[in-house]
Amino acid sequence: MAALRTPAVFLDRDGTLIEDTGYIQDPDAVQLFPGLAEDLAALQALGFKTVIVTNQSGIGRGYFTEADYHAVHARLIELLGPELIDAVYFCGDHPDTAGERRKPGPGMLLEAAEDLHLDLARSWMVGDRAGDVEAGRRAGCRTILVRTGEGARADVSGADYVAADFRSAVAHIRGAAAATSD
Repeated sequence: MAALRTPAVFLDRDGTLIEDTGYIQDPDAVQLFPGLAEDLAALQALGFKTVIVTNQSGIGRGYFTEADYHAVHARLIELLGPELIDAVYFCGDHPDTAGERRKPGPGMLLEAAEDLHLDLARSWMVGDRAGDVEAGRRAGCRTILVRTGEGARADVSGADYVAADFRSAVAHIRGAAAATSD
């Protein structure tokens, strides 16, 4: 295995990058949070890989198909541009029968670390749920809970940092990166 060397920012999708309108199955329902493209570009400029890790239990629950998920994801990439997301991992498991890939399990993050040769200790997990924070902690990442989506009601006790929104999370990561490069 290649040496782990590149840090990443792992990103929850619904409620973190886009409005969480429930089990999103319609590409026309994708609504980016303001400034998302600029914020993702800023993370990449700092040397981070940007990796979406998203639970999509609507597949396991039968609310939508995997093809529906891919159509929504294609719309997200169309709105952002393909260069701003380095990789995407999703888990369609039903919560009652889920394995370690489903957050709060660290499986998707560990899989990405293996695939992309990531340094988890220098990486961040950003999400709007306690399960996102737990997945990041279990993978060995620093964690940020954003107060958008479910984050307005989420337990923040396990997060390394709590941000008002994704833009604030990026500002925190930028500050932490500057502090370690001094």
